[in-house]
Amino acid sequence: MSDTSFDVIIIGAGPGGYVTAIRGAQLGLKVAVIEKQHLGGICLNWGCIPTKALLRSAEIYHYMTHAKDYGLSAEKVGFDAAAVVARSRAVSKRLNGGVGHLLKKNKVTIVDGEAKIAGKGKVTVTKDGKKLGDYAAKHIIVATGARPRALPGIEPDKKQIWTYFEAMVPESMPKSLLVIGSGAIGIEFASFYRTMGVEVTVVEIMEQVLPVEDAEIAAFARKQFEKQGIKIMTGTKVTGVKKAANSVTCSLEDAKGKTQEITVDKVISAAGVVGNVEGLGLEELGVKLDRNTVVVDGFGRTNVEGIYAIGDVAGPPMLAHKAEHEGVVCIEKIAGKDVHAFDKSKIPGCTYCHPQVASVGLTEAKAKEKGHKVKVGRFSFVGNGKAIALGEDQGMVKTIFDEKTGELLGAHMVGAEVTELIQGYVVAMNLETTEQELMHTVFPHPTLSEMMHESVLDAYGQVIHM
Repeated sequence: MSDTSFDVIIIGAGPGGYVTAIRGAQLGLKVAVIEKQHLGGICLNWGCIPTKALLRSAEIYHYMTHAKDYGLSAEKVGFDAAAVVARSRAVSKRLNGGVGHLLKKNKVTIVDGEAKIAGKGKVTVTKDGKKLGDYAAKHIIVATGARPRALPGIEPDKKQIWTYFEAMVPESMPKSLLVIGSGAIGIEFASFYRTMGVEVTVVEIMEQVLPVEDAEIAAFARKQFEKQGIKIMTGTKVTGVKKAANSVTCSLEDAKGKTQEITVDKVISAAGVVGNVEGLGLEELGVKLDRNTVVVDGFGRTNVEGIYAIGDVAGPPMLAHKAEHEGVVCIEKIAGKDVHAFDKSKIPGCTYCHPQVASVGLTEAKAKEKGHKVKVGRFSFVGNGKAIALGEDQGMVKTIFDEKTGELLGAHMVGAEVTELIQGYVVAMNLETTEQELMHTVFPHPTLSEMMHESVLDAYGQVIHM
């Protein structure tokens, strides 16, 4: 085989692409990755990782301003916006280099350029408009990710109307900010900027903040956001914007048709993302698309033999860990392994706002819609010793079981460190654990995880500490 001929070519080196490439190499396949911009993709460079670095700075700043609550003193507490951003970028740069090292270590060929599928088993790569060459592979995996959705009439201009790209690297903190969309991206930025002292308004077209979360958890989170001073307007849409030299006036309309205007320094458009399907040659080859994503089965296979898709470009949930696992299932199937089809129902979701929100499985409403007769357990952070000691006693753990079988259908949390806790329930669901096994599991004391146990006990009338 020549240097342009491979078993598998992966287009895109985000979390899905680079993990799939490494697993393919481990399985003895000759793998190439084609990436036009950043190793590690959006997640590592402009998404998951740098936003967590920003939120960590905000968290520490929050604790410093509340030092008195912990018997401590901190005078002249402040922040340097440029330094906060610089730290975030340095974290991304460090991990970007790590991805390159891992690919080279596993003998994955990295091609720097833009790919187009030119025919069956053929990929043409260009760079700055110039053709670099043609590459061949029996299996081509599309892992091109997604980009921010642009709302008509409210298109980002990088100056006054931001996407998450600009929101991650502000030259200075605005005095006021309007966030369009209350999903994970919107709420995380709302939380970050509010903690740093910005006046924040969140506008959500749905009637519920954090629309994909359990309604009870979302309502609890909303109260906490509003206590922090975030103004939240649900059932409301932005119908237009008027830009001035240093401000943006947004026209809003609620579900009853009532209108108003809000003037802010900046707007963040966080109304979802769309898959990067353009310019890849997919339509010419007859690959089935649906709403800017590629239609795939449980193994990442499209309707065209030899072409696969994983990650954001393969549809929701658009999460890095979904992309990674989806890619591993895809490449193991290609390698002839006996692997189960990818199950989207057990993918955890995490939002790193303050308080954090995390979930897996069905919401209470969805479980009932599917015909389950449910048992629901709840446990509040106010009943947990570790939460009180941390000074983080506002939160809740909610568990949903099938009354007949004891199957754990869903788990939903809001509060400190729940993004770390949720994995316990994810493991339990994957092992098809019943309520009895969870009830008889020993949880360490004092930990926040004890609330997970208590919530299960509560579903069956055996809660101890509430």
